Amino acid sequence: MPRCAEKEIAPEDKPCRHLPARLPLWGDGRRGAIGILGGSFNPAHEGHRHIALAALKRLGLRAVWLMVSPGNPLKPTDGMGVFEDRLASATVIAGGHPRIVPTDIEARIGTRYTRQTLAVLRRRFRRARLVWLMGADNQVQIPRWQGWRRIFGMVPVVVFPRPGWTRAALSGLATRRMARARRRAAAARALPWLEAPAWVFLPGREHPASATMIRAARAAARGEGADVRRPRRAPTPKRVTDGAITRPGLEPLTRLVVESLESDKAEDVVVLDLTGKAAFADRMVVASGLANRQIQAMAEHLVEKLERAGVARVHTEGLGSSDWVLIDAGDIVVHLFRPETRALYALEKMWGVTLPGEEAARG
Repeated sequence: MPRCAEKEIAPEDKPCRHLPARLPLWGDGRRGAIGILGGSFNPAHEGHRHIALAALKRLGLRAVWLMVSPGNPLKPTDGMGVFEDRLASATVIAGGHPRIVPTDIEARIGTRYTRQTLAVLRRRFRRARLVWLMGADNQVQIPRWQGWRRIFGMVPVVVFPRPGWTRAALSGLATRRMARARRRAAAARALPWLEAPAWVFLPGREHPASATMIRAARAAARGEGADVRRPRRAPTPKRVTDGAITRPGLEPLTRLVVESLESDKAEDVVVLDLTGKAAFADRMVVASGLANRQIQAMAEHLVEKLERAGVARVHTEGLGSSDWVLIDAGDIVVHLFRPETRALYALEKMWGVTLPGEEAARG
């Protein structure tokens, strides 16, 4: 297949089919409001596209740049994908949308911190109104960024909800320190034209996609990140809290999980035997709920029953208004999905199991 010529084109032009559109390193005279969604994109996923589309529509932006970072000083290098692969994943997620532009410009500039990158971009794209876009998880973590207040002082900032992070973001340090600069969500369309500091939390549907979960699922499906060296033995019952409660073995624990989910009207409950295939668990249970409220109730009831059964330190992710909840009980992990989200990630398919409804569709 012939490769496209690497030429620098404006984001409103039709992007090259095989290579991401390259922003001019030294800038140009383009005008209008441009959102910058920066991150590792390790990998890029539908949650990033969800934010980009919401920003285009609700802020009236001319374009959104998916700015792939060459390296995040706050993230470990272990598990970080090759830059070219991460840029390619951003290109795939952009999907050829003429106003969603994956870019390697931060890598070409050579800056290390977001405040440095924004300072350069403001100088080189003087006529554009740049807006920093980020999820609620970054609003929680941004006080750890170098010169984070200067970021708020350089460009308007828009924060989007993320499963498991929204409440912490709205009560966190950055929100409290920048309270005077916060604007009403109803006035978000005017935000790009306000002088910084000015920021808004833009409420909306939380997309469940998570790069961390995608990496874990891919690694487990390949059997690589699962650290498969020898089959794990089924856990022996353990006595906890001064001998009052005995932790059940693997099979009774699996029955407890399935019965709890079925009592809450879960649909399409599937149990996967991972013994000897993965190091993170011996059983994976996948089930569907028709509404976020049902999924949350299923998760809360299951956690209560696991703890009463003697399972200590049950870890959860996505509780709240999410359509994907993960429950980690050590030897068994449970994924609760909305049906459409379950079909999107297809965890069962990674392990060679037919997805619910596929056989009927084939017939």
